[in-house]
Amino acid sequence: MSGHAAPWRTIHADHCHCGWDNALEPVTTVAPGETLTLQCHDAGDGHYTKNSTAADIATMDPGRVNPVTGPVFIDGAEPGDALKVTIRDFAPSGFGWSAIIPGFGLLADQFTEPRLHLWNYDRTAKAPAVFNTLARVPLKPFAGTIGVALAEPGRHDIIPPRRTGGNMDIRDMAAGTELWLPVEVAGALFSVGDTHAAQGDGEVCGTAIESAMDITVTLDLVKGAAPPFPRFSTPGPVTRHLDAAGYDVTTGIGPDLMAAARDAVSGMVDHLAAARGLAPEDAYILCSVCGDLRISEVVDAPNWVVSFYFPRIIFE
Repeated sequence: MSGHAAPWRTIHADHCHCGWDNALEPVTTVAPGETLTLQCHDAGDGHYTKNSTAADIATMDPGRVNPVTGPVFIDGAEPGDALKVTIRDFAPSGFGWSAIIPGFGLLADQFTEPRLHLWNYDRTAKAPAVFNTLARVPLKPFAGTIGVALAEPGRHDIIPPRRTGGNMDIRDMAAGTELWLPVEVAGALFSVGDTHAAQGDGEVCGTAIESAMDITVTLDLVKGAAPPFPRFSTPGPVTRHLDAAGYDVTTGIGPDLMAAARDAVSGMVDHLAAARGLAPEDAYILCSVCGDLRISEVVDAPNWVVSFYFPRIIFE
């Protein structure tokens, strides 16, 4: 990661929107193969500060959630093409937040009270972020929301992920990753935001370490190669920064994958509270920012297995 001045153009975070709409005026036009930096707000659009408390969760404007910077028009992009996005670099802000938001998250029925955790972390992202006296979380900056406009007219909610990308919350949208998105409108209309300093697979409480940062990308075209859904490749291992001390794992087993996922996460929250002395709310947030939901088995009918992996390095 670096925050050096770039020789290419920078798109300021003021050029943002909170819904996908192919009628939005592009911020700029780039040629295929061009590199640019986009400044991104956090998912709360700057609502939370270093003085915020859980009471501020109730005053967050839902219409300003997950702003994305853009859209960027890629010259020559046509429906049926693939937009190849190479993620070059991140410049993190050093401040972030995680929250339990009432009514949101995998275990929303079990965690009904608001909770806000504020993070101050190393802007190079090389040192783990301190959660409390027990836990520190290794960082991996990435873009939670990254995509292009849909062919269907009108405004589309920013929260659900879609076939053209969007709020996928895949933690491997990190530096070095190459992402292919299906182009559905002229110019593709690329936008990115919802940057995170760290997240586990599943983002189970509904938030990661939400943090404003700049992202540098190269935008290129592959003519006539639109994938049916986004696909990507990574430059190397994706969990090595968490693997060193092994994992504690809980499972959920049954005929419904969502119910099994809930059981696996709930079991890990209980385990962390009992074994590590964490408040259940803190355990739930930590599960969201560094633990991984995995489908372990979907062939032994009628029951499937979902596992939740929690990295023990957090406590070392």
